[in-house]
Amino acid sequence: MFKIIVEKECGCFKKSSLENGIEVVSKDDALMKSLEMKDYMNDEFCDKHEFKVQEAGDNFVIAFSDSTSNGCCGGGCGSH
Repeated sequence: MFKIIVEKECGCFKKSSLENGIEVVSKDDALMKSLEMKDYMNDEFCDKHEFKVQEAGDNFVIAFSDSTSNGCCGGGCGSH
């Protein structure tokens, strides 16, 4: 299973119908879904933030574009 994680839930995300922590069976489907979510967030949200997708192990992390995060959600990725 692959998981789509929104690193920081801004106000617009919380008000949207989008879900955090979605699990997807296929890596390709998870990538496509995370890119669709990122595009929707960039197009439909208030433009206060811009979002990017980062791959971190079996996770696809949607983060703020200005984030210096390496994509690790703090769950012990082991990449530190």
